[in-house]
Amino acid sequence: MKLKLWIFITFGITLCLGVGLMASLATQTSVNTWYQTLEKPFFTPPSWIFAPVWSFLYILMGIALGRVIFFINHNKLDRISLYYFGGQLLFNGLWSFIFFGLRNPILGLLVIIFLLFLIQRTIKWFRIIDVLSAQILYAYFIWVIFASLLNAGIVLLNEI
Repeated sequence: MKLKLWIFITFGITLCLGVGLMASLATQTSVNTWYQTLEKPFFTPPSWIFAPVWSFLYILMGIALGRVIFFINHNKLDRISLYYFGGQLLFNGLWSFIFFGLRNPILGLLVIIFLLFLIQRTIKWFRIIDVLSAQILYAYFIWVIFASLLNAGIVLLNEI
């Protein structure tokens, strides 16, 4: 039983880190060029902090996903949690492509606001299946709130 749990967690971590890798490819197209020219809010952390924080968060997301897959009852209602998780993971990667790849902070802000909604719904549905999985996602939720504020600050400061 524990082996099966670890297999699901490994799958979850691999999936989430894979999305993170794809998002980082979109980010790399602009992070050292266009992004450097933007005015940023005073509370913007140094650039080097983003990669380790996101790596850690993707690992936490993968652990939460693996646990939910392990504990899920495979009924229609429980599967809703996986749909929300998949949606938030898709919008997570989409934000990097839009903000950095397309260099569009306004559309990025719309995407990240919807991402917050999807994360909140994921937490709600994960809580029904496994409370610890829901709790694990709070760090991610808080970081995306912070990222939303950064995104909004960039929009406001750059008159985009």
